[in-house]
Parts: sequence; structure tokens; C-alpha cells
Amino acid sequence: MNLAAELFPAAWLWSAGLIALAVAVWMVRTGPWASLREPVRLNLFLGCGVMLALVWSLKAGVNPGLDIHLLGAMVVTLVMGPQLGMAALGLALAGVTLNGGAEWLAFPINWLVMAVVPVAVANTYFRLIERFAPKHFFVFIFVIAFFGSAITALAQGVFASTVLWAAGAYTYDFLMAQYLPFFLLLGFSEAWLSGAAVTMMVVFRPGWVIRFDDQVYLWNK
Repeated sequence: MNLAAELFPAAWLWSAGLIALAVAVWMVRTGPWASLREPVRLNLFLGCGVMLALVWSLKAGVNPGLDIHLLGAMVVTLVMGPQLGMAALGLALAGVTLNGGAEWLAFPINWLVMAVVPVAVANTYFRLIERFAPKHFFVFIFVIAFFGSAITALAQGVFASTVLWAAGAYTYDFLMAQYLPFFLLLGFSEAWLSGAAVTMMVVFRPGWVIRFDDQVYLWNK
């Protein structure tokens, strides 16, 4: 998405910086950072950041300051958990920004819109399905990975549109007609690609997906 800094008043950018700092403090205090001492987890963390930086570089422009691209929030949430997932998406955003695809001044608000909120939605959705749906392999694959990826992308589009409208960057009518509908297409693509990625990892490397427990989703089924 890579929102441009000129779309927002200075107060919005400063406020986003303070909120991002608070989230970062929470991540540092509560995240399972010790797990990165394991080479496999560290490689997964860095690999997610690098791969998503490449994916985010493949974007389509809708209007000045508005780009859309695949997100990968559900994938990193299932693989790394929420705190490390937000950090991995932050690493991807840093790579895109270093490459000139985004502005450092807009880094906090972009991180909140493209990482913090989507991962929070993905993690909440996962917990709701885990609590109320049957514990079955196909529930994890289709309901959580596939359908959950689409919901996360759509939620991110709604949140981004709300932020742009509230900041006065674009009108409600423009966003409803020329921006938000594209997230319906993006949600479909996100579901297939992210769902396929999670499926491959669960089948061939289930230990990589921290949210997948084969004793819960496979045994005695």
C-alpha cells in the first residue's frame, strides 16, 4: 500500500509515530524473541521479511500515493505469531523503503496500516476459529489459511480507506468507487497465494508453522 506522507497532516504522522512506538515497546516486552536463537526460526523470520519485501515491491498504482499489493499478514501470523509477525512485516517495509518504494516519514503509519492492524485481525480471526470451529486439518487450511487471508486483506483495505478518508486525503465517494473495490480482487489473490504457502509448509514442514499443532489438527481425526 505504501501510503505517501503528503496525504496526511503533520499531526497524523506524529501521532502514528507515537502509536507505533507504543506497539514496538509491547512487542519487545511480550514477543518470543528468544526463539530467534534457534537457526530455523531466525531463518524463517529473516526469510519472511525478505520475501515479503520482494512481494510488496510488485504493486499496482491506483492513484497518486495509493498502491495495492499482496500482504502476507496471515502467513507471518501463523508462522511467527503476532509480535514476530509484525516485526517481520516491519522488516519487509524497511526493505521497500530503503529501495525507494516508500517514504521514511510515512514509515510509522504504513507499518500500522500494513502490519500491525492486519496481523491483529489475522490473530484475532485465528483465535476465534480455533475456539469455536472443529479442530480439523481442513479447517486450519481452508477456513483459517485461505479464507482468513482474504478477510485480513479486506479488513486492511477497509482500515486504510477509513484512515485516508478521516485524514481528508480522499473523499468517501472516491475511495468507495476507485480504491476499496480493488481489495475484493486482492482478497481473492491473497487467499489463494497465502493459503497455498501455508498449506505447503503444513504438509512438508509443519514445524515451521508455530500456530499449527499436529496433535490437535491431525491425531484421532
